[in-house]
Amino acid sequence: MPPERTIVLDHDRVQRKLRRIAFQIYEENCAQQELTLVGVVPRGLQLAKRLKAILEEISPLRITLLELTLDKDQPLTGPVKLNTAIGTLEGRVVVLVDDVLMSGRTLMHAATHLVQVPLDRLTTVVLVDRRHRAYPIRADIVGLTLSTTLQEHISVELGRKDAVYLS
Repeated sequence: MPPERTIVLDHDRVQRKLRRIAFQIYEENCAQQELTLVGVVPRGLQLAKRLKAILEEISPLRITLLELTLDKDQPLTGPVKLNTAIGTLEGRVVVLVDDVLMSGRTLMHAATHLVQVPLDRLTTVVLVDRRHRAYPIRADIVGLTLSTTLQEHISVELGRKDAVYLS
C-alpha cells in the first residue's frame, strides 16, 4: 500500500506561487535589461521554464534559460554540467532555480559551479523550503516554507495538474 500523501499546494496555488516568485524576481532586477535563469534538472528546469514565460509576460527583460545537471544524491561524484560554456555567464545576473530546498547540498553545489566566473549577481529560488539545512545556503526567493520532519518527503509534481505533496 503506497504511503498516504497530503496535498500541500494544489495546481492553482502552485500557479499563484510561481507568479509571485516571478514578480519578486522582476522587482529585484527591474533595473536590468537581461536575466539568466538556470534550472536544476529536472524539476528546477521545469520551474525555470515557467518563470521565464511569466517574466516575459510581465516585464521587458530579455530572459536566457539554461539547464544545470548534477547528481542530486551525490553531487561530488559526478560532474556538474551547464548547457553552455561557464564563461558566458561572466558579468551576468543569474537566477538559480530548484524545486525543493532541504539540506542545501544541491543548491550549494550548483551555486559553487556558477560562481567559477564573476557574476554580477546570483539569486537562488525554490518553490518549497523545508528548512533542514546541513549546508550554509538559503533561498533568496521562496514560494512556500514548510516545517517537516526528516522522515517526511516532499514531492513536486509538474504537468497538466501541478501539485506539491507531503508523504
